[in-house]
Amino acid sequence: QVQLVESGGGLVQAGGSLRLSCTASGLTFGTYAMGWFRQAPGKEREAVACITRRGDSTYATGSMSTRFTISRDNAQNTLYLQMNSLKPEDTAMYYCVADAAFYSCYSWSPKYWGQGTQVTVSS
Repeated sequence: QVQLVESGGGLVQAGGSLRLSCTASGLTFGTYAMGWFRQAPGKEREAVACITRRGDSTYATGSMSTRFTISRDNAQNTLYLQMNSLKPEDTAMYYCVADAAFYSCYSWSPKYWGQGTQVTVSS
């Protein structure tokens, strides 16, 4: 049974930083592509960043690529998302995702999802 457990969300002021973590179990972590998606109230779920088994990363927007860093520690079965210079529009529920199959971060429908961790950025 695959489990993805996120942590690290919270309330932060605009311009602040947060580091999200996702601990995975029930899968061979190093053989899965991993990623972060988010969903803001009233909006569709969207990709934030993805990372392949080899560690190649993709960010959904240019703004995210300059402010966020996705990384993985295969020895610890853990995925990270370092978020700097946070903006109120980054407020959303952030989800950790995983799938052995991966083609593109933009058109990816991952098989496994965590329960999410809430990020709230105040202005």
